Amino acid sequence: MREMSVTEQRYKAVLAVIADGRTVSEVASEWGVCRQTMHRWLARYEGNGLEGLGNRSSRPANCPHQTPPAVEAMVLEMRRAHPYWGARRIAFELARKQVQPAPSESAVYRCLVRAAVIDPVSRRRRRETWKRWERGAAMELWQLDVVHGFGLADGTAAKALTGIDDHSRYCISARLMLRERTQGVCDGFSSAMREYGVPAQVLTDNGKVFTGRFAQPPVEVLFDRICREKRCRSHPYPAALADHYGQDRALSPHPQGGVQHQAGVPKSEDGTGGFG
Repeated sequence: MREMSVTEQRYKAVLAVIADGRTVSEVASEWGVCRQTMHRWLARYEGNGLEGLGNRSSRPANCPHQTPPAVEAMVLEMRRAHPYWGARRIAFELARKQVQPAPSESAVYRCLVRAAVIDPVSRRRRRETWKRWERGAAMELWQLDVVHGFGLADGTAAKALTGIDDHSRYCISARLMLRERTQGVCDGFSSAMREYGVPAQVLTDNGKVFTGRFAQPPVEVLFDRICREKRCRSHPYPAALADHYGQDRALSPHPQGGVQHQAGVPKSEDGTGGFG
């Protein structure tokens, strides 16, 4: 025996009311629905006939949070013109162009996924083999860096020798300098050691004020000599990172991220360290 469809079942319930004269409450109880549902079926049948009794989509007619089609078109056009731009960059460029309403990064991402331009990816979980980026005790390692960008009243900019203890994150140096010179850096380093003691190791970038071992031919600069005389092992980034933290730790996280975040300003464009 053929099973009745949903539309046919609702039609029989409606006929029981309008043709047989039964009450709405009685028919609703017989079909296992509430009175409000029965009244809704009657109204839909009166307005659209048998077609009105079929299942309807529950999708709203409009969504105030949906990205407008014109903006979605701009997103896809930007992605087509710049295949390597991600959702963050596209959202930034749209905001810079003062597109209204400016979509968020997540809205741009959903747009790219809907258009099958990118594949949705799940958030990466932290590996179980992660290792905390800090030494186990104070004075085991200092991080030193020369940070640029401290504006002065006369319009010039000063530099600062910044340093922290890798374990405690205690600031051991914040020495301002007009120029990044070997003597100024070494004076700041020596001053910190006189006040706090000599660390077992010190981590720096590859700047010439910190090391000459990468010069051709290699030379010992003043900072190298101070470390040798104080028996403080110097680690220019990233030469010895793999030896201490494994090859996968050589670039992530940035080994001097702590001392750079402490300063709060970017490094110069000369490529001698910092965020550059």
